[in-house]
Amino acid sequence: MRTKSRKQLLRIAVLAFDGISPFHLSVPCLVFNAVNDVTGEQLLRFDVCALERGALKTSAGFRIEAARGIRAFAQADVIVVPSWRDPTVSTPAPDLLKALQRAHRRGAQLVGLCLGAFVLGEAGLLEGKSATTHWLWAAQFAQRFPATRFDADVLYLEDGGIVTSAGTAAGLDCCLYLLRKWFGPDIANRVARRLVLAPHRAGGQAQFIEQPMPAAASDARMQALLEWMQAHLSQPHCVDGLAARCAMSRRTFTRHFQKATGCSALQWLQHQRLISASRMLESTQRSVEVIAQDTGLHSALNLRLRFRAAFGMTPSQYRKQFCAEIT
Repeated sequence: MRTKSRKQLLRIAVLAFDGISPFHLSVPCLVFNAVNDVTGEQLLRFDVCALERGALKTSAGFRIEAARGIRAFAQADVIVVPSWRDPTVSTPAPDLLKALQRAHRRGAQLVGLCLGAFVLGEAGLLEGKSATTHWLWAAQFAQRFPATRFDADVLYLEDGGIVTSAGTAAGLDCCLYLLRKWFGPDIANRVARRLVLAPHRAGGQAQFIEQPMPAAASDARMQALLEWMQAHLSQPHCVDGLAARCAMSRRTFTRHFQKATGCSALQWLQHQRLISASRMLESTQRSVEVIAQDTGLHSALNLRLRFRAAFGMTPSQYRKQFCAEIT
């Protein structure tokens, strides 16, 4: 799908179905509907569509009704399948699969969030492509679609105009990724702030959550250290030095840090340096060499190697895809 100019209306259709989880349906609704609000412009049109007519039961016990049928797929630039029923007992209707196939042939962007990837797979649209879904269904997905390269270690990925995501919160990351792709990082970040979400978790993070502060900052020393590390990314750090700053032994510090952040101090530090580098690539015209120095990664070569390993692309490719216009 071609990226729309700011004056072209992006048409998005989201599939609802009987038995849908309200949370999964709300993910694209919340993220995409926020675009017009934060910009004050009519940048996209958003429709919830359903194959079934009338009121649809949700998994939460209440009912909803879609405004349009799947015939609206024919005019949509983007079609999102936000989830699906239990794939072992529910096969998508032929009419739905045909509508998705037609949309793909004419170049629409297709998105399968969580178990929605099973629907795209049933339509035959993932053959020869890479895809992901909720980790709990990894074995079933790989068995059902052997011609698809299944990647269990990503939040989301895009291959051949089709985007798939892992479960639950990864759908939010995936939708923000799409906003960055369509409208640039400024609008995506404004939407993230509106929804109180992390602005960017790269798809290739292997479920590594960006957590600059502990979720529960019961240890004031640890929180102060994380704030200090964020402010001094360009400086060299070692575990012994960080432990001494907290007045802890190395062993105690390692245990406290792991509990607070879910990873080791050096893993956390490297991740924050890469996140800082990605923001500089988005918002400045600094060279890769300067960014490497400013973030403590020391050399352009080191930045390129670590950036590709973390995000699946080079710094130059990332800048080309996500950089906002610098005036």
